Amino acid sequence: MIERTPVLNALTHLILITGLVLVLLPFAIVLAAATKDIQGVNQVPMSLIPGGHLIDNLAAAWDQAGFGPKLLNSLIVAIGVTAGKIVLAALTAFSIVFFRYRARMLVFWLIFTTLMLPLEVRIVPTYSIAANALSPFQSILGLIGLQVDLQWNLLNSYTGLILPLIATATGTFLYRQFFLTVPDELLEASKMDGAGAMRFFAEILMPLSRTNMLALAAILFVYSWNQYLWPLLVTTDQSFSTAVVELKRLIPTNQGGLPEWNIAMAGTLIVMIPPLLVVALMQRWFVRGLIATDK
Repeated sequence: MIERTPVLNALTHLILITGLVLVLLPFAIVLAAATKDIQGVNQVPMSLIPGGHLIDNLAAAWDQAGFGPKLLNSLIVAIGVTAGKIVLAALTAFSIVFFRYRARMLVFWLIFTTLMLPLEVRIVPTYSIAANALSPFQSILGLIGLQVDLQWNLLNSYTGLILPLIATATGTFLYRQFFLTVPDELLEASKMDGAGAMRFFAEILMPLSRTNMLALAAILFVYSWNQYLWPLLVTTDQSFSTAVVELKRLIPTNQGGLPEWNIAMAGTLIVMIPPLLVVALMQRWFVRGLIATDK
């Protein structure tokens, strides 16, 4: 047990306050810049006192970036990726924990090692498959002498934006850790009641893991919403572009005059609002799911 002393308490609070300032300072700068006119935002140093041009800047950013359909695209992608990751992670962890096959731990560790391979590392093969999702099958058929032209282009589509991102080692790990806490007697009781594997999964395991699922969903939604590189690569059609990608339209270029950083920060504020709302609304389940107090 850690002894509580005035010095230790003061040091703990100092660390927490420092971390809070480091987290909130960038948001304060964005918020202050989004409320200023072009002269105020280009002052050096810029004042953090809010100005009176927030509504005008938000309207200008909305019009210049065309955020309406782009926010809808971001919402579709974020919900699709989040749902896909949760379903795939839960099914994968279920098979690893409750099905007794030889290579199940090997499968788990192979999945777990993909944590060391972020999207940027595997971007080239992932893009190659997205350009033709059937290319692996075409290569396999070529090895046995069958030359078949198989084409399935996922570029410029919601499928291409969502499918390559739904694999998740983190989600699989979290579900596996929870499923390991489920007593074997519960599985045996469900078998005695005539429940099959998928019924046990859908009617017992998933309701039990609701808190964990909501916490994971909040994390994955923010992760999916903030994706920039993948949507930038696979969407040459502007109708499928996401809000985060469209922020580049608001970044000032060196074309003379004062850069409109106030408009860019207003656009950033618009894009930040949906994930902030998700985290705020799901905060209770987010905390409970991560600290696992109700297991």
